Amino acid sequence: MGQALPDCPVALVVEDDAAIRNLAAAVLEETDLDVIACESAEAAIAILERADVNVALLFADVRLPGAMDGISLARNVEQRWPDVRVIVTSGYDEGRNARMPEHAVFMQKPWRAFDVLVQAERATDAARAA
Repeated sequence: MGQALPDCPVALVVEDDAAIRNLAAAVLEETDLDVIACESAEAAIAILERADVNVALLFADVRLPGAMDGISLARNVEQRWPDVRVIVTSGYDEGRNARMPEHAVFMQKPWRAFDVLVQAERATDAARAA
């Protein structure tokens, strides 16, 4: 986890809780996506800006350390990388009630691995079509 092959679609997991980050990464490793995991929105932006990484799916928690939370990250991604499928997750209601980006999906924690895999499959299909 952490290195992506060139041109291979990537799932970017952004979660500050290491156990949940590792669980999400393990679930997503069962797909056709490579997985890169980090713990802050700022680290995620740095990965998204890399020319050698093809992010197809962003899976981000609402509550993240640093200046940018997961919803702000999702908005930023929707504006700058509109082809990236975005999933925002939270164990609290603020994610469900927040002003989510138009195409983002909200998943309440605890999420089901099956639901994550369905969204990953959609991201993979969209990346292949692009």
